[in-house]
Amino acid sequence: MRVVLQRVTKAAVSIKGSIKNEINQGLVILLGVHQKDCEQDIKYLTNKIAHLRIFEDKNKKMNHSLLDIGGEALVVSQFTLYGDCRKGRRPSFTESAKPEIAEPLYQSFCESLEQLGVTVKTGEFQAYMEIDLINDGPVTFAIDSDK
Repeated sequence: MRVVLQRVTKAAVSIKGSIKNEINQGLVILLGVHQKDCEQDIKYLTNKIAHLRIFEDKNKKMNHSLLDIGGEALVVSQFTLYGDCRKGRRPSFTESAKPEIAEPLYQSFCESLEQLGVTVKTGEFQAYMEIDLINDGPVTFAIDSDK
């Protein structure tokens, strides 16, 4: 699994011009599912994300986690995170999990994050979405479960 985390002061996901979900302070999590991913990848990433100290304390030091600040997560499926652009001019998505594999893992990821105490909001799997966000910092991280 691959995630891109963006620390935000607020964010919203819209489908066909209508807001589906929105959050205040927290993380926008773009989640890519690899064809070989499993529950172990989910447990690793959700634990890492919930406890990663990337929010500032009173001294402006990254010392607080998403759980520490009571932040929210907006999780959006993003199969293009496994796009391979090395050959030709069109990305290849052969490493991305097929929808019938990716969707249950995406749902399980969201549930696992909620079980850790994070308020989770989502986009819509396989929908064309627009994401509006205010990146706080900006602070952005990419994490792979296999590294």
